[in-house]
Amino acid sequence: MAEAVISLRKLNITFGTHTVLDNIDLDVYRGETLAILGPSGTGKSTVLRSMIGLLEPNGGKIYIQGEDVSELDEDGWNRLRMKMGMVFQYSALFDFLTVGENVAFGLRQHTDKSEEEIQRIVTEMLDLVGLPGTQDLYPAELSGGMKKRVGLARAIAVSPEIVLYDEPTAGLDPIMSHNISRLIKKTQQQLHVTSVLVTHDMQSAFYAADRVAMLYKGRIVAIGTAEEMQQSTNPIVKAFIEGREIKEQVIK
Repeated sequence: MAEAVISLRKLNITFGTHTVLDNIDLDVYRGETLAILGPSGTGKSTVLRSMIGLLEPNGGKIYIQGEDVSELDEDGWNRLRMKMGMVFQYSALFDFLTVGENVAFGLRQHTDKSEEEIQRIVTEMLDLVGLPGTQDLYPAELSGGMKKRVGLARAIAVSPEIVLYDEPTAGLDPIMSHNISRLIKKTQQQLHVTSVLVTHDMQSAFYAADRVAMLYKGRIVAIGTAEEMQQSTNPIVKAFIEGREIKEQVIK
């Protein structure tokens, strides 16, 4: 059986009286891309934030590479985060830094690599995401799609074992959305990383992911390959795929 790199066990997160994640069980296996798909407001990004320690669960456990993250101190979290790359929904680039400086940021902060080696990695990462020769541009000079790609280059520059994507195609036109989805797949194939892709973009999830988990009202209601999801008889999955309003359903 494949090794689970990330495991959620009975994960529960509440904000006040509102339950955002309701006893979720989920495994992400080594080398796979798992998409967490669902409508806006269903708790998808909350899953990612809990995985990187930005939200503390109200109940349940998160295991990353076999470690119970609830037992980690600050040093332990810093060590774990060095193995993880995060691609934020709005890229989160530093406007006052050039593209090259943005991509090099993690390398300069967290490694002792020489400047020559850092520049080599920056060039290599920008080539990988299809942005050669952009090192001296500033974020204000980039399109939305280019910013997303720079965000990915920055995330993978530190050679993470896990990459987390928060709505990577949000705000992009269909052509650029597909380009980003292709890039996610290319990154997984070339770097053999384990990835979690949070998205409401069904086409992106089905194209880029090995498996798709459908999240609705804080619960995983279905999980499987793109083909299995497309053939699912689950009424929530069917409604989402067909673009119909998801009516109140009893989730067992």
